[in-house]
Amino acid sequence: MSDLVLVINAGSSSLKYQLIDPTDGSVHAKGLVERIGEAGSDVPDHEAALRHALDDMGDRLDPAHLLAIGHRVVHGGAEFSGATLIDARVRDIIEELSPLAPLHNPAHLHGIDATLELFPGIPQVAVFDTAFHQTMPASAYTYAVPLRWRVDYKIRRYGFHGTSHAYVSRRAAELLGRPLEETALVVLHLGNGCSATAVSGGRSIDTSMGLTPLEGLVMGTRSGDVDPSLSSYLLRVAGLDAAAVDRMLNKESGLHALAGVNDARTVTERYLEGDEQARLALDVMVHRLVKYIGAYAAELGRLDAVVLTGGIGEHGSVVRGMLAERLGLFGVVLDGDANEHGTGERFITTPESGTAMLVIPTNEELEIATETAELVRG
Repeated sequence: MSDLVLVINAGSSSLKYQLIDPTDGSVHAKGLVERIGEAGSDVPDHEAALRHALDDMGDRLDPAHLLAIGHRVVHGGAEFSGATLIDARVRDIIEELSPLAPLHNPAHLHGIDATLELFPGIPQVAVFDTAFHQTMPASAYTYAVPLRWRVDYKIRRYGFHGTSHAYVSRRAAELLGRPLEETALVVLHLGNGCSATAVSGGRSIDTSMGLTPLEGLVMGTRSGDVDPSLSSYLLRVAGLDAAAVDRMLNKESGLHALAGVNDARTVTERYLEGDEQARLALDVMVHRLVKYIGAYAAELGRLDAVVLTGGIGEHGSVVRGMLAERLGLFGVVLDGDANEHGTGERFITTPESGTAMLVIPTNEELEIATETAELVRG
């Protein structure tokens, strides 16, 4: 019986893959092909990269037992609210949405085209980072900008990290012992990219990233929220054009700008050594987190748990501790031992805590495999 899903995450010069049994979550093979198309590389294109992956998986990948291929696609715009079977029309729409994700969607299409060529009889499914957030109400996703911008240029809040938020929300409900439909959560995906999502009954009702992944929280190299007039101001006083400002807000801001390094582990080490720049960086990061948690709790009407995932969320005990100290309004009581020394899925608050804080390692590949299998089998 066909039961395995091949999960493909194609970047502009890389291809990540996992062969997963969505029934039990077991990983039968995984790998990464890098330097695709670069000078001196023996991998000229994504089809060659996929052939490398197939060689690596060997007899672990038997097409007779391959249920489907699931592709991570960053941007689905407002057109896709869930996993979608890929056909010519869907492929064209993904391409049409490339201006919204110019570094990602074209690369995903390379991966899709390569697998269509090599596996013509296997269902191909697109799982979009933006899809989970399509349940947001218009009041949350609409920007107060001219109608022409909203209609002609598709300007609105889309949100990202959707597969991560979906997976973590479901696992949080299970750990809380409640039906997903009865939970009110704020999920924090904290890594080099960071986003917060208000999840009511398993549905995203608001999220911090916007038209692009730049909006919202302080990240490794991204600024998060800034005054929109910053670009025109810097043009006047520093001669920086929009492209330069955009590059600097995305590549030279965030923790990198505040502490001189974008790796939160290094920033934390310097913070513990008394470095003032590192202290400011973490203070700014946590301040932004507290603002979003407070706003989302008000939107949700109550707050059952704050759930942390991603590299910082899973391993950053100092950041988690700083955050817990700022959430006294919600009755948060940190379990120091669980926060400092625990591993894997766990509560990091005491049973007496008015609001729970949970750490849940994300598994976006499993979420993609699960959504792919449900669509194909359903």
